[in-house]
Amino acid sequence: MTLRTAVIGGGTVSENHLSGLTQNPNTELVAICDLEEEIARDKARSYGIKAYFDVEELLEAESLDWVHVCTPPQTHLAVATQTLEAGIPTLIEKPVTETLEQFDELAAVSEREDVRFSVVHNHKFGLVMRTVLEEIDSGELGQIRGVDLLYTGSTEPDVENRGAWNFELLGGEFEEGLPHPLYLGLNAGGLPRSDEDVSAQTSLVGAYEMDFGYDCAQVQYVSQAGTLCTIKMLSGTKPVRILYVHGSEATLAADLVSQTLVRLDRDYKASPLARAQNNIDQIIDRVRGTADNVGVVLKDKRAGDWETAIERNGSYYQFETEADALLTNSEPPVSVPEARWTVKLQEAIRDSVRSPETDTADQQTDSTTDAATESEVPSDD
Repeated sequence: MTLRTAVIGGGTVSENHLSGLTQNPNTELVAICDLEEEIARDKARSYGIKAYFDVEELLEAESLDWVHVCTPPQTHLAVATQTLEAGIPTLIEKPVTETLEQFDELAAVSEREDVRFSVVHNHKFGLVMRTVLEEIDSGELGQIRGVDLLYTGSTEPDVENRGAWNFELLGGEFEEGLPHPLYLGLNAGGLPRSDEDVSAQTSLVGAYEMDFGYDCAQVQYVSQAGTLCTIKMLSGTKPVRILYVHGSEATLAADLVSQTLVRLDRDYKASPLARAQNNIDQIIDRVRGTADNVGVVLKDKRAGDWETAIERNGSYYQFETEADALLTNSEPPVSVPEARWTVKLQEAIRDSVRSPETDTADQQTDSTTDAATESEVPSDD
């Protein structure tokens, strides 16, 4: 059996869905829907599928087993509600919703209709990230004490990457990309213990013609297992994206850019020789990881089949596992709690943005406090 599938939304991100669904042996791509008729027709011609310009018309005309929603996040709740109420399992691009309230409304529709939805968390399925999660699950790292994710080089708020709709977000294009590091941190560190165990900070460093609330952010939380987790995200810098998982037996350093993994399991403080061996271990791990990645790329070019494609493309890998979960009635690879906490952390970031009124009030308070303090200082006269 193959899943008859349609994509709603023909913007930039839809191309990845269309190409992946065309290659996936478990799916039959049958339609594309977009409000812009020219966009829908162009995509339809490229993939030999039908074009629709209205979601309701698509759902009435086609017998579908799966729908991918690739519209702007401001429309996700409305579009996904339509597909779920039509009884069609739905995969939604990130950010899944703008607010936690919207997410809970979407989850309520899913529960009421008894139709599942999932969210695109494709970076979770990259080569090195899959290895990290396997290492954590194996227990070989020991008890996980801490997780640190440094995720820099993100797009600045005023860059029209996905579309002009991202300028409506408080953090612009920068905010649109935040789900990636947030769900990576959640997967490595585990879900937060409670709302009270989450804190967030933001800053606005760059100068922009449009009004944005922030272009740098960080989140800290304590997981249900007591792991201390930090996720730092910066725009306007060179890309450095390294995930550290600190276990009682070893630390993993996963370079998400080069897709290489370094295992740190020596006590480098033991002796000068141990320090040298520690450096050699890191070099060997880097070289081995690079060689493995080159091997996968060459294999993909030679074979060109789906099995090798999903090893290189995290989105394709997720499409494969999501389709398999639907066909076997098993749990999807991205759970509702994982998706909800991703939205919750993003909302915590937005809530931490200081308004100009707050800054002015704080400055006035500081000035008043300073003046009062000065008046209380005894004079030398």
